[in-house]
Amino acid sequence: MNTLIKKSLDTSFKKEVFEGLTNFPKYLSSKYIYDKKGDKLFQDIMDLPEYYLTNCEFDIIKTHKSAIADAFKNNATGFDLIELGAGDGKKTKVLLKYLSENNFNFVYKPIDISQNAIDSLAKKLNEELPEVNTDPEIGEYFEVLERLKTFNQRKKVIMVLGSNIGNLLHPKAIDFLTKLKDTMAKEDLLFMGFDQKKDPETVLNAYNDKTGVTAAFNKNLLARINSELGGNFAIDKFRHWETYDPESGTAKSFLVAEETMEVTINAIDIVINFEQWETIHTEISQKYDDKIVEWLAEESGLTIENTFTDAKEFYKNYIFRRKNG
Repeated sequence: MNTLIKKSLDTSFKKEVFEGLTNFPKYLSSKYIYDKKGDKLFQDIMDLPEYYLTNCEFDIIKTHKSAIADAFKNNATGFDLIELGAGDGKKTKVLLKYLSENNFNFVYKPIDISQNAIDSLAKKLNEELPEVNTDPEIGEYFEVLERLKTFNQRKKVIMVLGSNIGNLLHPKAIDFLTKLKDTMAKEDLLFMGFDQKKDPETVLNAYNDKTGVTAAFNKNLLARINSELGGNFAIDKFRHWETYDPESGTAKSFLVAEETMEVTINAIDIVINFEQWETIHTEISQKYDDKIVEWLAEESGLTIENTFTDAKEFYKNYIFRRKNG
């Protein structure tokens, strides 16, 4: 890479766009979908009837909040509830309300990559649950993991909802879980959601709604490149395409170029050529069963302490501890 290009790649966004679009096959990280518009589109996705994940996890927390809270509590010194990828906090607020009403001693620390999401959540919590001690923070997962190591004065519960682990293929998921384990002391817990394998059509429909909201969500990646990096993607010439492999449990999202085109991105000084039907891989959503989660835990130095599921058994939340203390 020449010096001129290096100088132009002065942010993570620029660097990852350059790397992804100059690779073959092309890819972009789904984390960059989330700006103010992307956050709103994801809220719309969670309201879709096809997108079962949110309601399933909401039902789990609502139904099992007492048992979940009892697992979290620490009578001696209280605990820190640290949520990675907090988003709008819709599900978490059910638990926070229960913890507050039952006088649990805790601090809620929501963390998200999106400044907009954190600002909105902090405002809502201040209005709806002012008695909850909230300490929000902006950051990417792996930056946050380093900071989590300093939270060692009392029990901490790390919470990852929404099956966000599903955005990682198994080797990266093991790496992520291992790094989480490395931040945990003997009494700490990890509370994490995993979308379960099910009817392949149900999975496919969740990421391929007929109203086109999911398509607009994925295309927001291109919109951000256009607005923030001086790109000239003809967004309407890309088609959103979803696949699901029931054997591996991997759902994949793509943007497919419907014609040959040339795209310039001024901020990183590149011109990208697309052949007709060439793809940009934007997102994965991994699906699981108990055997896979047990294997991931074993490989990561964790052990499963408890599980909670919804009435349809579409989704599960697992509580993990660090193995052997």
